[in-house]
Amino acid sequence: MNWRYDHTALALCTLAFTGTMVARLVVSPLVPEITTRFGVTNGTVGLALSGMWLTYALAQFPSGVLGDRFGERRVILTAVGATAVASVLLAASPSILAFGLFAAALGIGAGLHYSVATTFLTRQFDDTGRAIGVHVAGGPLAGLAAPPAAALVGSRYGWRAGVLLGAAVAVPVFALFAWKVRPTEPLRPDQPMGERFALGPLVELLSRPRILYTTALATMGAFTWQATASFLPTFLEIGSGLSSALSALLFSVYFLVHGSTQPLTGSISDRIGRDATAMVTMSAGVIGYGTLVAAATLDLGLLAVVPGVGLVGLAMSWGAPVQSRFMDLLSDAERGAGFGLVRTAYMVTGASGSVVVGAVSDTAGWPVAFALLAGVMGLGLATLTANRLFGLGY
Repeated sequence: MNWRYDHTALALCTLAFTGTMVARLVVSPLVPEITTRFGVTNGTVGLALSGMWLTYALAQFPSGVLGDRFGERRVILTAVGATAVASVLLAASPSILAFGLFAAALGIGAGLHYSVATTFLTRQFDDTGRAIGVHVAGGPLAGLAAPPAAALVGSRYGWRAGVLLGAAVAVPVFALFAWKVRPTEPLRPDQPMGERFALGPLVELLSRPRILYTTALATMGAFTWQATASFLPTFLEIGSGLSSALSALLFSVYFLVHGSTQPLTGSISDRIGRDATAMVTMSAGVIGYGTLVAAATLDLGLLAVVPGVGLVGLAMSWGAPVQSRFMDLLSDAERGAGFGLVRTAYMVTGASGSVVVGAVSDTAGWPVAFALLAGVMGLGLATLTANRLFGLGY
């Protein structure tokens, strides 16, 4: 395969996504230290993390509008630069209130990237599922390296140094992207911004039955992903009795499987269909989370935990087929702001995964909290199965 500019664009968009994701994921393995430092509960830190994911979700639609108005390259550079600044502020938080505010700022900055980059890449490639799968894999790539690095740095130098890893990655990514990616022409440079936020067209798009159905699927996936990204290391350490180092290592295994299967599920969805592929991922979620709950409850050890983590990693590759499904349903003119809009819609609800699972763990324990995630995946699988069996046409 001859290396082309579109491959460079895909590689650097994926790397930029990795940079924005590292800044958010370094917090997860540091949760026990953060709760101890500020004297708060898992639910309180979960609320701060949900705030970060909520602002990340809310930034998706405006980012699409900004990309259409100013060009994708400018918006992506803004996202990576803002991520670096917010990471520094988060590491300097003097209180849990400041921590929550700076986490929200981090969500806004990082949230400017994904919708714009996905729309940009969709125009570069005919195999949409494959391109999206590779791009989405930037998140798991961050998860592979960020948690153990944050745990190692945090154990030696404190949680603030661990959080600073986000800025350490974002700064060189910003420089590389600015150097190698060509300026992009805006699609709608003259259209008034107010027109893009008119309520009527937004409601019409979201209320289309097939868009609404796909949004429901994505909401269930996002809820589970947010909770897993926030608390899987803590579940393994406190809920399953593993060491912090081993928990961080297994968190990396989760992201290794997650990242390596994203391009695969995207390519498969190009061939056999979005829904059939999504059903495989949801089924893996039911079995994977169920296995982790059984391992924690029955003290089954690593022989059960490791395959459970692997299945959860496969489950969270739902993004490639489901996001490709959105792109199939949106016209070329709608994809910029439209994809951002649906991402905001499903991620706003999905952002509650962190605070819900954190609160459930405080009141009922970690096995119950992760059993909830198995139930959410089961609901997603049932929804997909009903659509196929009964020919509902969604």
